[in-house]
Amino acid sequence: MFDSILKFIQDNFLYLQPGYTVLNTVVFGIILGIVVILVIKMFKYIKKDPKDLIIPVTPFIFFGSSARALVDNGIYPLIHLLVTPGIYIFTGFITIATLLVSVYVEKKTQFDYRYLMIIVGAILCVPNILNINHIDLVAFFEVIGAWAIISSIFILLRNKWSLLKSKINLSALLAHLFDASSTFIAVDFYGYGEQHVLPNALTSLAGTAFVMFPLKIAVILTALYVIDEYVEDKTIANMLKLAIFILGLAPGMRNFLSLCIGA
Repeated sequence: MFDSILKFIQDNFLYLQPGYTVLNTVVFGIILGIVVILVIKMFKYIKKDPKDLIIPVTPFIFFGSSARALVDNGIYPLIHLLVTPGIYIFTGFITIATLLVSVYVEKKTQFDYRYLMIIVGAILCVPNILNINHIDLVAFFEVIGAWAIISSIFILLRNKWSLLKSKINLSALLAHLFDASSTFIAVDFYGYGEQHVLPNALTSLAGTAFVMFPLKIAVILTALYVIDEYVEDKTIANMLKLAIFILGLAPGMRNFLSLCIGA
């Protein structure tokens, strides 16, 4: 009985092969929701605004995503710590620990906790950067170009659309457009496959991963609108937006780096 349960967990949640199923997508989503609730309580305790972490968490996102990309291309070993969910747990733990230590140091020295987070995150990225020995510039500029073209529309609309005047709202949308751009280029032009259940179904149905753009735009703008309209607590609202930002940038950066390193 115990062996069967262990095998079920290993096959569905602690697997080394790429890809998601409906089951583990739902379970991972529930776990993420619980983590977000706990992190909201943490932010209330340390009296910091989650929206201030958009830039400080970016190096940590690069750290986790680049490590995963290096695994994809056989540079780092295929181990549980460096694939889903291990890499997310590992990176999340390091990020939260760094945040708490940085806040403590700020109280003692008045040194802005955000700067210390950026410094620590940048240092963590150094080994990964040094192990990237090849970048395909064609793939690099294809993704950046697609992202720039689509993003420019919303950047130009920023001053005319109240929903996008907030930096964290615009950042969350742009992060997901980056994810859509990396997916579109990788799938349509380099033969990669979409791993997530719903995007994979829609991509197969449409015959192109370009469908990710309207999907992302519709879902993210709706989510941001609902948060702005119906979530009154500032900490909760901004934590939800920070989570949306991370959920866009992390897979987008992983896809982008995997493509550029391996193309």
